[in-house]
Amino acid sequence: MLLSRLTLKAMSITWKLFTVLTLILLPGRAFAAGNKATHIVLVVWDGMRPDFVTAANTPNLVRLAGQGVEFKKHHSVYPCTTEVNATALATGVYPGQSGIVGNKEFRPAINPADKVFVEQLEVVRKGDSVSGGRYLLFPTAAETLHSRGLRTVIAGAKDVVLLQDRAARRADALGVTVFAGQGLPEERLEALTHTLGRFPAQTNTGLARDLWTTRALVGPLWEKGVPALSVLWLSEPDLSQHDTGPGSPASLAAIRHSDDALGRVLAALDEKGLRAQTDVIVVSDHGFSTIDQTVDLADALKGAGFHAYRSVPAGGARESDVMVVGNSSSVFLYVKGHQTNDVEKVVHFLQAQPYCGVVLTQQPVDGAFRLRDLRLDAPSAPDIIVALRWRRDPSKYGAPGLDYTDSSKYGPGQGIHGTLSPYEMHNTCVAAGPDFRVGFKDDLPTGNIDVAPTVLWLLGVAPQRQPAGRVLREALVESGTAKPVCETHRLEASCPGDGFTWRQYVNYSEVNGVLYFDEGNGEQAPPRVVGGS
Repeated sequence: MLLSRLTLKAMSITWKLFTVLTLILLPGRAFAAGNKATHIVLVVWDGMRPDFVTAANTPNLVRLAGQGVEFKKHHSVYPCTTEVNATALATGVYPGQSGIVGNKEFRPAINPADKVFVEQLEVVRKGDSVSGGRYLLFPTAAETLHSRGLRTVIAGAKDVVLLQDRAARRADALGVTVFAGQGLPEERLEALTHTLGRFPAQTNTGLARDLWTTRALVGPLWEKGVPALSVLWLSEPDLSQHDTGPGSPASLAAIRHSDDALGRVLAALDEKGLRAQTDVIVVSDHGFSTIDQTVDLADALKGAGFHAYRSVPAGGARESDVMVVGNSSSVFLYVKGHQTNDVEKVVHFLQAQPYCGVVLTQQPVDGAFRLRDLRLDAPSAPDIIVALRWRRDPSKYGAPGLDYTDSSKYGPGQGIHGTLSPYEMHNTCVAAGPDFRVGFKDDLPTGNIDVAPTVLWLLGVAPQRQPAGRVLREALVESGTAKPVCETHRLEASCPGDGFTWRQYVNYSEVNGVLYFDEGNGEQAPPRVVGGS
């Protein structure tokens, strides 16, 4: 078992004790480690690889790291896609607990005929409508802060930030959410447009949108004071890397633009005299790779005799049909009827293909991992997830990491993410402020699921429910505990194929019961020879 019952019980006791203390000691601003900062600013650089953090590319971020903590082994959750990790950052739990397992999913209760984009406003509203307000299965940090009377401002150049704070609200609500030119409450967007002009049109880069959103945050949204939690989500370098590949001149220029945005945030805090009372956390949602080859998994399944499609035919779905939903370099497969025999046939077909990396299933299948092994077992999860294969070779720009992808939008030489490659599972994280140690390099595994618990801890607010992530105590000035111990593990699965042996693995680290997935891949190896001549 990945987590023993003893470990789970210890984690539960720790958080319950913390909750009791916070509720007893102070009704408003509760006791927490340090309790030095009154403001947290979380800045997300979408798609930022840690190996591109250099003095030339990111002078502001390098300077911030010197003033605080650089997290050397930070992790995305799998799948390492934007919406999944945005939810992990917001909630502090794995996809199986939050209910968001992909950027795109098949949710028949929301759309019975096609995939949905989980961050879109109409999908979120319909999801809450059909679930009694439980589109997300776990409260976000912003929602928890509101329950304690604290204000938040969420500003995103992409609509993914809606997942941080999605509720419809009145003009005097404690939270403001601005997402890709839309706003909650709507009155705040009208004021922003009057001051900054209309939200820029979409292009193949997000530079103009990022600048508008940054100016909105440090200008009108902070005009009447900096709230307890601010989130700034930049669309770069993700968009430029998708278009031109990581390490390209355009991608490096986008990184410098994101660093300039960070500089604007820090300068605004300095001008307001709040730098000494503010913890700043800079993180990315995932890393990035370069596309090596593309595959159309729906066509491949059809060619093998399966009745597969990407949207439900007009006549409706039949038993054993396979709905294919691409998530860049991972693919979700929904098998109508969920029959074990049908699922096994699809899995064993995949295991024979050169693009197959790691296969995960709801039910046990020979040579596959279970969805629950990687904490993906949400109620709406697909029957099968396949993480496509990757390799370590460099791109033409010298960036290591090449992937297969199921995406029809991007091709070889362009950028992608979503598989179990270490170049995507390992992402950027830097933090500085009055609560963080100075000049410290944290060599323990950390992850996006640790951000929300740490934010709540720093603000002295007990979580409404026990998160999966941990408070990053070792990085704090007043850590109060001994350095946690890291254990490394390896999952393996294999099964015989037609003239080969299928083998797959996932390496992961564990700290205080929190799992951080490092990498995983698969191969068709020569069959094992039993005995000798």
